[in-house]
Amino acid sequence: MSTVRPATPADAEAVVGLERDNLGDDAWSEALVRDGLAGDIPTVHYLVAEVEGRVVGHAVASVVPDVAELQRIAVDEAHRRAGLASDLLAAVERLARDGGADRLLLEVREGNAGAISFYAERGFVAIDRRPRYYRDGSAAVVMRRGLGPACG
Repeated sequence: MSTVRPATPADAEAVVGLERDNLGDDAWSEALVRDGLAGDIPTVHYLVAEVEGRVVGHAVASVVPDVAELQRIAVDEAHRRAGLASDLLAAVERLARDGGADRLLLEVREGNAGAISFYAERGFVAIDRRPRYYRDGSAAVVMRRGLGPACG
């Protein structure tokens, strides 16, 4: 059984580890993660997924009135394909709606067909492409999902 909850500063070590293990060169620094978990970045929200009391996934979203952006989503390799990413994404969508956002945006590595398919299956559509977005020069696909009647 998994639980998704708002992250706290006590989750820093686990979130930093997930960043490092899942995002490699694109991982956020420990200092940035700690600042986010401390609430020092006003629009940013961290969520974690727990299994048996252990943090095994996280998501980060920026939410401002009318638009939210999923900035991160990562699940420990041993816990993938168990619905945790879907649970985290659903929690981000609730957070975005509660914050007044009518759409949720994200970027995904152009070559990551699995992630693009994951998001497409959940109602996201590709709306743009950002060349050389990632550190290694890879492009990003920008995807959007409407969350309310103002954004179809």
